[in-house]
Amino acid sequence: MLGVCAVSALFVVVSDMRPSYDGFGFLVWGKQVLHWNLNTDGAPSWKPLPFLFTLPYALTGSAQMWLWMGTAVAGAVLGAVFAARVAFRLTGPAPGRPYAPYVAGIFAGLGVLGINDYLHLVLIANSDALIVAALLAAVDCHLVGRRRLCFGMLVLASLGRPEAWVFAGLYGLWLMWTVRTPSMWLMVIVGLIFIPAFWFSIPALTSKSWFISGDLALNQQTVIHGNKIVGVISRFRSLYELPMQLVGLVAVILAILRRDRTTLLVVAAALLWLVIEVGFAYHGWSAVSRYMIEPAAVMVAVAGAGIGWLLSGARPLGVLRWLGPVVALGLVIALVPAGKSRAHTARHLIDNARHSAKMIDRLRGVIAQEGGPDAIKACGQPVSLLGFQSTVAYYTDLNVGNVGFHPGKSIGRGDQIVLFKPHQNGWQVRLYNLPASLKAQCSQLKTDSQFG
Repeated sequence: MLGVCAVSALFVVVSDMRPSYDGFGFLVWGKQVLHWNLNTDGAPSWKPLPFLFTLPYALTGSAQMWLWMGTAVAGAVLGAVFAARVAFRLTGPAPGRPYAPYVAGIFAGLGVLGINDYLHLVLIANSDALIVAALLAAVDCHLVGRRRLCFGMLVLASLGRPEAWVFAGLYGLWLMWTVRTPSMWLMVIVGLIFIPAFWFSIPALTSKSWFISGDLALNQQTVIHGNKIVGVISRFRSLYELPMQLVGLVAVILAILRRDRTTLLVVAAALLWLVIEVGFAYHGWSAVSRYMIEPAAVMVAVAGAGIGWLLSGARPLGVLRWLGPVVALGLVIALVPAGKSRAHTARHLIDNARHSAKMIDRLRGVIAQEGGPDAIKACGQPVSLLGFQSTVAYYTDLNVGNVGFHPGKSIGRGDQIVLFKPHQNGWQVRLYNLPASLKAQCSQLKTDSQFG
């Protein structure tokens, strides 16, 4: 674990990453609870998982952001590690070719990191990688017989995505049926109560609706238009190119031929997640591709096992012992163009992260230069563009919903505002509709940060 923390901290420093809209929203939740002023009516929609981290991190003051970024990156690192472990275990022993399970693990670990948009989500400190890590850890724990820990990981994942509730519920019921002890029953019941309690109790206390997460997610611009089933499948397939899809298909076929019930159960779980996503799409929720990264990661781990079976010459390839490695090599070579594309994209994303860091640091600097959050708020409501609403909220000690995001409408209504307008990697701060009584006090706020 120390190695994961070290790698994560190094990545945060080298990439110079910063949170984006959701990430800063998570940080705001932690800060505002300390001020007894949390309001979850605004975006991002409430998720308990990041709050478990950003609340205690808020006690550290300015270190909160860095700790959360390190946690988000650690989720990605752990996701790769657990994908490798799952692929290794599903491959099983390979007499005569002991390297096969290790190659399977390396393939799966790198494959998870290469999921489309995965690195982008990590670089903006979103919570998706943590959910992926929790679910893959759950699979790994089940494979080694650590049932209680598996259930715990499913509960943790359920605090990040509602799709995981089904798996925590089913696994919990299975544990209660197979391990009929009072301690097991108590653990499962407490865990299953904890999930909805954490999802709904805090919004009930801090928003206009206990179901605010679902309300905010309804009828977004990203909803699927047309056939929902086709749309979900299309978005799921967009997470990886055809060669990886073929590797996954080969792995499923081999699992069927091998009558490998364990692997097929893992595949069925990934398919069930997609079925749930289809149901969400019909309800009016977005079902965007990043909500399907979890089953994609599971299928990448299965694909890694498929590579392991091909390399080991395992049944049913035993009679064609040398065909498997040839097929495996061909599939891996077919993934080389996608790998090169991911490497190019990674460099581009890191460059963008550094530009974003420059902007965010300049925002913090210009707010400090003008007297801090209290001086800003004394002169009007902070307003910015939608993409920077949570960032301005974080640095002005406000809930996200208390920061305006329609400058034109605010000015037209005559609202007294302090506008933070992004400009050339910097910020223009302007006052609008300021009453005469505050002009002497607030005139210095009309300023610019560094640009370029």
